[in-house]
Amino acid sequence: MGVDRKALVLGGGGVTGVAWEIGMLHGLAGHGVDLTGAGLFVGTSAGSSVAAQVLSGVPLKDLFDAQLADATGELSARIGPGVLLGFLVAGLWPGDPVRGRAWLGRRALRTRTAVSEADRRAVIARRVGDGGWPAVRLRITAVEAQTGEVRVFDADSGVSLVDAVAASCAVPLVWPPTTIDGVRYVDGGVRSVANVDLAAGADRVVVLAPTTRSARPSGRPDVQLKALGVPGAVVSPDAAAVRAIGANVLDPARRRPAAEAGYAQAAAEAGRLRDLWGQ
Repeated sequence: MGVDRKALVLGGGGVTGVAWEIGMLHGLAGHGVDLTGAGLFVGTSAGSSVAAQVLSGVPLKDLFDAQLADATGELSARIGPGVLLGFLVAGLWPGDPVRGRAWLGRRALRTRTAVSEADRRAVIARRVGDGGWPAVRLRITAVEAQTGEVRVFDADSGVSLVDAVAASCAVPLVWPPTTIDGVRYVDGGVRSVANVDLAAGADRVVVLAPTTRSARPSGRPDVQLKALGVPGAVVSPDAAAVRAIGANVLDPARRRPAAEAGYAQAAAEAGRLRDLWGQ
């Protein structure tokens, strides 16, 4: 089996999700399990940022060290009850789920956020860099705010990597929707927290999912992975990591403890993932 048939799916989870995933990847690599050798990456929200950073060529240790940096002065936001309720209503919308996503997307279009779209894009650009799309296959999800339709960006989409990541990370009602070619997009997590189904065609799949919650069972990473019918594993934060992440996944002050918790948890996950992934 060639390495190109392995898929790494990186789910959403805010600032702390980025940190936990990078900590996990760095920790696993230290235990001989290099998930970054996958031939396909699927990134949703925070996971899109992690995928872009990992595939930029920057060593995992450097990415991990960056997560440990002092967060003083960084903008903190919060996914409050109103945002959670919006996701819940959209997820439980009767009938066509696209209509529920469109309802939430249109609310996002009407919401004034703490930062402008340009400033938010600049934050993403600093994280991702300007190296462009990687040679490895990378699929990044976002949702059209007006219609609720999912959009999967890749190297052939004609969209810059920075714009794709910005769209995937545009948490509705928190960050501004991202405009690409006149179309405005919100977070890919509005469709699914990890969009594991986009790994179809792989023969082995590992999912790093900082959160596994879904209003509909069909959106859960484990349910989507089972539907693929291939060997795989879903890894989510253990009890220690949940405590380290805390209640606000958009708080930069929780970034360091989340990264350290992911790194520590990797020791417990390495055995089963080594058997699944192979080298």
